[in-house]
Amino acid sequence: MKLSANLFLRQTQSLVMTPQLMQSIQLLQMTHFELNQFIALEVEKNPLLEFPSNDGEAGGERGDAEDGEYAHQPEDAGSDDGYDNRAEALSSDWYDNGGSASTSRLNDELDANYTNVFPDDGAPQRLDAPELVSQWKSMPGSGEGADYDLDDFVAGQVSLRDHLAQQIPFVLPDMADRLIAQNFVDQLDDCGYLQADIVEAGERLGTSLAQAERVLATLQSLDPPGVFARSLAECLAIQLRQKDRYDPAMQALVENLELLARRDFATLKRLCGVDEEDLLDMLGEIRQLNPKPGSGFEAGVSEAITPDVVVRPASDGGWLVELNPDTLPRVLVNQSYFSRVTKNGEDHAFLSDCLQSANWLTRSLDQRAKTIMKVASEIVRQQDAFLLHGVDYLRPLNLKTVAEAIKMHESTVSRVTSNKYMLTPRGLFELKYFFTVSISAVAGGDSHSAEAVRHKIRALILQESPEAVLSDDDIVDMLKKGGVDLARRTVAKYREAMNIASSVQRRREKRALAKVAGF
Repeated sequence: MKLSANLFLRQTQSLVMTPQLMQSIQLLQMTHFELNQFIALEVEKNPLLEFPSNDGEAGGERGDAEDGEYAHQPEDAGSDDGYDNRAEALSSDWYDNGGSASTSRLNDELDANYTNVFPDDGAPQRLDAPELVSQWKSMPGSGEGADYDLDDFVAGQVSLRDHLAQQIPFVLPDMADRLIAQNFVDQLDDCGYLQADIVEAGERLGTSLAQAERVLATLQSLDPPGVFARSLAECLAIQLRQKDRYDPAMQALVENLELLARRDFATLKRLCGVDEEDLLDMLGEIRQLNPKPGSGFEAGVSEAITPDVVVRPASDGGWLVELNPDTLPRVLVNQSYFSRVTKNGEDHAFLSDCLQSANWLTRSLDQRAKTIMKVASEIVRQQDAFLLHGVDYLRPLNLKTVAEAIKMHESTVSRVTSNKYMLTPRGLFELKYFFTVSISAVAGGDSHSAEAVRHKIRALILQESPEAVLSDDDIVDMLKKGGVDLARRTVAKYREAMNIASSVQRRREKRALAKVAGF
């Protein structure tokens, strides 16, 4: 075989992951908040991208509104004087002739008589429209071009630290004790528990252990009861002391909470030295306590989930699937700015790259919206029975089924359904919620969704009585009667995933609750 160098002409096709293609893929899986942040960064970098104003036109961040390209306002639209002049004219139009004249004019023009509507009132007062306008302008959020925002008048939420800070000066008059108390307050978690070591805190603050413990004991008497506890047992003990119910029997119960979690009532009766009736009374008192005293306060800003897709019943009996306009990004490409600047031949290469990047971004955002719409519409079509009748009719669905229906790749469907939410008449659900595994049916019937089966198991357990607690085998038999073929170990796995105790533990707890309710 002769070795030699040769030239070959070969034609091939390959998919290259360009930066623009990678950007489009990343946009698919971004949430609404992440997408807004990304677009804001692009607007800062690209001089051809702009946010539209409230009226749908470009926002003039580049100063183009001054040139009249986007913003067309009346001559006196942005003038306070013009508005005041119109208000003065309105005031003189109705009030120059006095209150009686204006009332007579209303009666003549509107063919109505308002003279006897308020017979007990005195002489009509003159209303000064410009004064009302000035009062309105002085209110928060009523400046030029600003909307009236009711959030300016919403009462703020009181946090746990603010609530405690109001009480500390009344129980700790000494400034040194207040400094120690403030250090303990800063180390509270959201549940009201103290996450600090007393010895280390005393050494860091340069105080004695006795003083730190004395301050802590004082803080544990504050409201809410149980705050500044270092463990669950101490939290319950503090609340029981304030109720004057921390006797030796209750102390033994609080010190052995692990036995209570295992429903080992026989050992608890022996350790507490009480009979079954007294133990049930003690359990009833324990259930009335608050294991998380700080949970009733605002820990942080709670953010509402904004749905990406809204599903509503249509007039023809079907479903109307729409994209939420609040989550759709709005960005415009300033073509006129590009034409005006490149007319002189300056920075043509840079602006050409910016124009190409801006056009690609707008196309990617449009493609993202269309893809979300396709996936959501197919999910609604597949889960029509769920929207009509509830979770019992949730069909098994996987990514492959949706991808084949809309002729896309499974990875694309997976990116679209990540962190996207759909608002339906049944509630707000993540798009991933509608994808569940299939469970075979008895005698070759239609398969069932795993989420629907879990819902049936939960419903069966909630309906059981203390005298007839269902075991896992009983649940398997009842599911088979309903057409669901499920193994016992699968029932146990679903039950444990839903944090439901075993039949033995449930029987003990239900009987104890029944006796407490009977007393």
